[in-house]
Parts: sequence; structure tokens; C-alpha cells
Amino acid sequence: MTFPPSLPALDVEHMQMHAAVGGLRLNVLYIRSGTFLQSMPAHAHSGKSYELHYVPAGRGQLIADGVRYPIGPHTLYMTGPDIVHEQIPDPGDPMREYCICFEALPAGEHADPDSSAIAELFLRTAFWHGTDTQQLSDLFERLSREADLQSIGYYMSIRSLVEQIVIAAVRNYACNRLSAHAAPQKTLDDKRLVLIEHSFLSASDTLTLPGLAQTLGLGIRQTERTLKQHYGLSFTQKKRQARLSAACSLLVTTTLPIGRIARRVGFATLESFCTFFKKATGISAGEYRERRQEER
Repeated sequence: MTFPPSLPALDVEHMQMHAAVGGLRLNVLYIRSGTFLQSMPAHAHSGKSYELHYVPAGRGQLIADGVRYPIGPHTLYMTGPDIVHEQIPDPGDPMREYCICFEALPAGEHADPDSSAIAELFLRTAFWHGTDTQQLSDLFERLSREADLQSIGYYMSIRSLVEQIVIAAVRNYACNRLSAHAAPQKTLDDKRLVLIEHSFLSASDTLTLPGLAQTLGLGIRQTERTLKQHYGLSFTQKKRQARLSAACSLLVTTTLPIGRIARRVGFATLESFCTFFKKATGISAGEYRERRQEER
């Protein structure tokens, strides 16, 4: 698609981009925006190509396969393979349009059920016209900024935004119907890793190896092996690390006396805490607090 004479704010044509949405593989041919100052002649796309049109402002008419449709602010329309269409702007309020053209192919047999449902709905909707309900303006504005600024990671961000825009289009087709399929659940190993993180953060003062093993549903040796695998530390080393982190945080974020901090992180005496802290950091707890307060 070539826009009539205008000043396009977005033109992503030479960037090679492949995206994936559910059970769809997308080969993005171009992304553009512009203001229609004259009519776009009737045309159609190739047998695998879809063109997503979003009009954030302005007015006009769309003629698709001989049928006229109104175009106004927040109009979304999709023109798929072999859909002959032309756009006619309102001379007094010419429409602005974002446009993404891509080839769309099924991802294959290994897509999950929800992904397959997205692909099926998309591929069988060769034409759709309606008012956007998914805040596409925000997504396209973010895409424009990414393309303009080209900050680190902009290519990945643009690809992600294209995927979100296509999902938003499908949600418009489906009138926001709920997914019929649950999201994949964490593996048991991942759940245990979350429990380990939570245990050391919330109970580093009282946590014991048998207690952690019971929480994880593992034996003591298995628990030790799990800690070694994920952190490269024994239980004792990991507990010391957690207690030191908790102590440092309390020293910086509170005005608690050092003796109370020692008890809060599980030390029976101030002396044992001070010995532990200086050995771990090279300075006393009081010096640590002073230095960090100066930095802040």
C-alpha cells in the first residue's frame, strides 16, 4: 500500500520482521501511517496477505467488495486476501490511518488450543469493520515512538507491539469473549523455586533445613541438592546471605538500634551479630549505616 501525498509519521518497511500470535506466524511486510489527502484506488492483496487498518482520527468511507462502510475516529477494519477495497477521505476532515500489512500462516500442529482458536478466528475473518474497543491508539502511538527513537531493544519492542495489536484485532472480532482454555501452569520445580525465595525472604531468622524441606515436600538431601543447583550455595550459606541482606536493608531503611536489628534477623546476641556482619562486609554495622545514609 502506498499512501497518497502526506507526511507519514511511521514507516517501517525495510525492517525484516517475523512475529508470532497464538497459532499464527506473521511475516510483516510494512507498517505505515499517514493522512489521506486524496482517495486510495480500489486494490486487493495477495492470497496470504492481510492489511490491518486503524483510524484514530478523521472521517471518510471504505468500499469493500462493493459495499460502503463509514470511517470515523477509532474505526478498525481488516482487509484480507482478495478483498477489493478503496478508501475515500472526507475533504473537510481527512482520515489519519495506521496500517500494518503482513502475510499470515498457521503455526502448525503443535500450537496449544487457545493459540489454535486465535489462528482459526483470524484466518477465517477475511474482512472485518467496526469500532475498536481495545485501545489501539495507545499501542500504535507506542509503536511510533519506538520506531522514531530507536532506543536499545526497539526491534523487539516493535515486534511485541505488532503481536499485541493483532491480538487486540482478534479480540474485536470476538467481542472480548473469554478464553476457553486455562494458561499453562508452573512446573513443580518452578513452584518450589518460588517457595525457596519466599522462605528465605520472609523467615530468614527462623528458617531451618528440615522446615524448608517440609515446605518443599522434599527430603533434606534433595533440598540441599536443589539449593546447590539453583544458587550454588548450601542451606547454611544461603541462610547467612539472606540474614545479611535483611540486616543491610533494616540498617538503611529504619532507625532501629543495631541490637534490635540483630534480634530481628535471628541473632541471640549483639556480639555474635557484629562479628558476623563485619566478617561478611569488612566494616561494622554502624559504619555501614553511616556510609549508606551519606550516599542517600
